[in-house]
Amino acid sequence: MTIKGIDVSSFQPEKYHTGGFAFVFIKVTEGTTYTNPRWVAQRKTARDAGLVTGFYHFARPGSFEDQADFFLSKIKLAEGDILALDWEDRGVSNSFKDNWIKRVQQRTPGHRTVLYCNRDFWLHRDTTSFAGDGLWIAQYNGRAGRPDIQQPWMFHQYTDHPVDTSLGNFKDKVALRGWSVHRQLASFD
Repeated sequence: MTIKGIDVSSFQPEKYHTGGFAFVFIKVTEGTTYTNPRWVAQRKTARDAGLVTGFYHFARPGSFEDQADFFLSKIKLAEGDILALDWEDRGVSNSFKDNWIKRVQQRTPGHRTVLYCNRDFWLHRDTTSFAGDGLWIAQYNGRAGRPDIQQPWMFHQYTDHPVDTSLGNFKDKVALRGWSVHRQLASFD
């Protein structure tokens, strides 16, 4: 685990520090009405720096179909883009989480879709252990790359100072890029 990345939203500027990072996740949407007004410029900053780029949707109570479709309607995907569901709202059910991820996976073959949540949600709200193509776990335990969970994880967000920072469970950026472009299609019951 030698690679670091950050996530950015409308709280960060359009041009942000990219030195030393291999990846970035950019907030695009929330619910069915909010779009980050800076996400396109933030994507340009990431791509200009050669970062592996991911995009995330912050889930709110409501229709998983409408929220997945709203999120996907905003993005013109490039090879290797990673998609993520940010599951933090207590009003969003486990079923919503699972179905949103499956819908996005089915509509974006060839792209990885991961789940972002904190340790409490993973251990106490999740009932299926379904995280799509990988788990992005948030726990600020002072032990970067060592979250207190048993489940294998792809990313560990270990601090929010000065910006949300994660470690990727990959040897290097080349390995992450290889993983991001080779999503195996799975069948769902």
